Amino acid sequence: MNRARHRAGATPASAKGARPLVTNLPAVPSLPSPADKERHGWYDGRRDVLAAMLDRLGPAQDALDAGCGAGLMLTELSTRAVRCRGVDADPRAVAAAQARGCADVQLAPIEKLPFADGTFDLLTSFDVLEHTDDDVRALRELRRVARPGARLLVAVPALPRLWSGHDVAAGHRRRYTRRSLAAAARSAGWTPVRAASFNTLLLAPMAAVRFATRKHPPKTDLYRAPRVVGAVVGPALRLEAQAVRAGIRFPVGLSLTMLLEAA
Repeated sequence: MNRARHRAGATPASAKGARPLVTNLPAVPSLPSPADKERHGWYDGRRDVLAAMLDRLGPAQDALDAGCGAGLMLTELSTRAVRCRGVDADPRAVAAAQARGCADVQLAPIEKLPFADGTFDLLTSFDVLEHTDDDVRALRELRRVARPGARLLVAVPALPRLWSGHDVAAGHRRRYTRRSLAAAARSAGWTPVRAASFNTLLLAPMAAVRFATRKHPPKTDLYRAPRVVGAVVGPALRLEAQAVRAGIRFPVGLSLTMLLEAA
């Protein structure tokens, strides 16, 4: 989800599992367009990991990708549902997704979805909640359009202690622990089913970069050395995708996923 959708700024929680404090931070340069971002190896590798997780959920009738960006994951979701729709709050993302062939994509924020109550039996929202001012409100709106028993798969940045200029540049307002994400989900009417981490194999070197650059001007890791990072991260995530397909769940990583069920 593009950082232009929400006011940038956040600080991590100082206590483990606590909700983070939201503050105003200096403006940072605009990120590349949604279509340009998805050419990076990180997005290609992430797609493989999340697609492996979707495979374990089975088919659906009506699916929604909330915060679909340029449609990379929406194309994956469309092969697993009879009807598939997407929304994004960035007009550039909507245009890019439609150009990709995703016809049913609308311009809308995750907090105000243009659908009737109980429309979907499968929902996804990848790297979106961390951009919202109120993640419980966003999750509650997703619950509104979900049918009883519907499933929601979310992905968010993990490990609040790794808060850095990368998060500021990306427009994040928080990073999550399993406890904080589950608490937000329960408050919005969802029941956590299972959680798993990814972006695990490169956790140690990436954590070192985050700590080393905390006092540097805000800049996302993906664009410090894009060719090098993409060449390393993409293959590592593809290895993790193979592990997911083998039934392996990583206990810790830079990213956190959680499967939720409509209570």
